[in-house]
Amino acid sequence: MKYIGAHVSAGSSVAETPLRADEIGAKAFALFTRNPSRWVAPALKSADIELFKQRCHDLGYAPSVILPHDSFLINLGAPDPEKLQKSRDAFLDEMNRCMQLGLSMLNFHPGSHLNLMPENECLDLIADSINITLDRTEGVKAVIECTAGQGSNLGFSFAQIARIIDGIKDKERAGVCIDTCHAFAAGYDLSTPEGYAATWEEFDRLIGASYLCGMHLNDAKKGLGSRIDRHEQIGKGTLGEPFFKMLMNDPRIDGIPVILETPDDTLWKEEIAYLYSLIDKK
Repeated sequence: MKYIGAHVSAGSSVAETPLRADEIGAKAFALFTRNPSRWVAPALKSADIELFKQRCHDLGYAPSVILPHDSFLINLGAPDPEKLQKSRDAFLDEMNRCMQLGLSMLNFHPGSHLNLMPENECLDLIADSINITLDRTEGVKAVIECTAGQGSNLGFSFAQIARIIDGIKDKERAGVCIDTCHAFAAGYDLSTPEGYAATWEEFDRLIGASYLCGMHLNDAKKGLGSRIDRHEQIGKGTLGEPFFKMLMNDPRIDGIPVILETPDDTLWKEEIAYLYSLIDKK
């Protein structure tokens, strides 16, 4: 079964997110558990935690179809020791919030070397940061999101993600989220049947199919290999409609959250319905 949804706003409380997901016909959703533009955030209120859990239960959103995203400020491979510690502290807080909410995954961008250290050294530092956090938490998977490779961001190749996972001690708590815009911008040609097959073959060979925990479903404004992270509405960009038809009929994405992050949230309900319409009737 396909679980398609979107990254919905928490508004004044995380407890609002299941309601917003339900309003657009989503069978999965993503959220921020805190302000993604701040290093420090107020603790979650007990009443909001319980209301979030109750609404998820009532509306049928199991933890396996909820993919929270961490703060954009966090850089688990930061070359500067002070910024690295701030990132590790914030990442731990994000993990603890997921534990409080009864969630099973935390999606994050791996990190950036900022042109101040070798790539492999930064990748190993990211793995170290993840290990530190996993040692101090339980039950929540660290889900690495592939990036477009813009600037000095790492995680744009499956080989880089594989190296991070190789350095994670508790591999049962490691996962991967494929962002379709990012992957295409990084050079993975998902737009053709041949490129689509080759991309998944490389993923399976370098990372392993069992690590796929979620997807961010976006079309791309820029071209293949552009290394520019610009999302576009479904079917309106350079990835194009044939890709989404292939994906929606691919059993690889059964049972995992597939999350829209397209620019216009007023179209999410329409896009979710459209994506489900692409599934071949048996």
